[in-house]
Amino acid sequence: MHIVVCIKQVPDTKIIKINPKTNTLDRRSAPAILNPYDAHAVQEAVRLRNLIGHGTISVVSMGPPQATAIIKKAIEIGADKGYLVSDRAFAGADTLATSYALAKAIEKISKNEQVDLVFCGKHAIDGDTGQVGPGIARRLDIPPVTNVIEVKEILSKTKRVILKRKLTNGYQLIEADLPCLITVEKEINEIEYSSMPNMLKAARYNPEIWSVKDLDDVDKTKLGLKGSPTVVGKMFTPPKHEGGEKLEGSVEEQVAQLLGILSEKKDLFQVEKN
Repeated sequence: MHIVVCIKQVPDTKIIKINPKTNTLDRRSAPAILNPYDAHAVQEAVRLRNLIGHGTISVVSMGPPQATAIIKKAIEIGADKGYLVSDRAFAGADTLATSYALAKAIEKISKNEQVDLVFCGKHAIDGDTGQVGPGIARRLDIPPVTNVIEVKEILSKTKRVILKRKLTNGYQLIEADLPCLITVEKEINEIEYSSMPNMLKAARYNPEIWSVKDLDDVDKTKLGLKGSPTVVGKMFTPPKHEGGEKLEGSVEEQVAQLLGILSEKKDLFQVEKN
């Protein structure tokens, strides 16, 4: 089985700041990391390969040359090969242009070894759109299954996979044809500690780097800013959350104060009866 995992380099959102003048993310204010959802996608690919007992895991990313760092991280987790799609022509890409470029990269990868399964994280923590995975599936003409929390079974004979995905009000079991694309939630697994051999392999590993010229049948009008119809009109920092009313005095006095507050705001808690 050949599994391809799409990964992205993102700024650590726990540290990143908003530029007060431009109202945009100041990417220099935080270290670049492997998108956490993508790390879980790589880990799940490793689990499936180990469960089946054979297979290849390729990771692919689109980004600047320094994005090779996250490919090395994926190798450390357990991936076998890594490819970086890097070219100025990809700069400024929105989710539509990104999915096009990654789909072209996956097509090139599949020429050497047929791809049976594509993994993506649920979304990237810097964009939070969840659009790239389904966009890749649409361009590859394979079924997408989103918000997956468990890969229950791979049916090799019938070339199908049984998946459990999370819904707003419950769960859903889906049986999909292979190849298909899966976007995963963090709860699908726990990231394991990397083994020493994997760490040594990652330190020495040099991913293949592809420019636009290395991809086949590329329409350059669908890349970068030219291929990106999305425009960010405005970004702003949400106001800081202010604390609520403080209750003081003895327990009895605090209960009385709380009942008074609830009484004043009772209209907010009324429920209409049919």
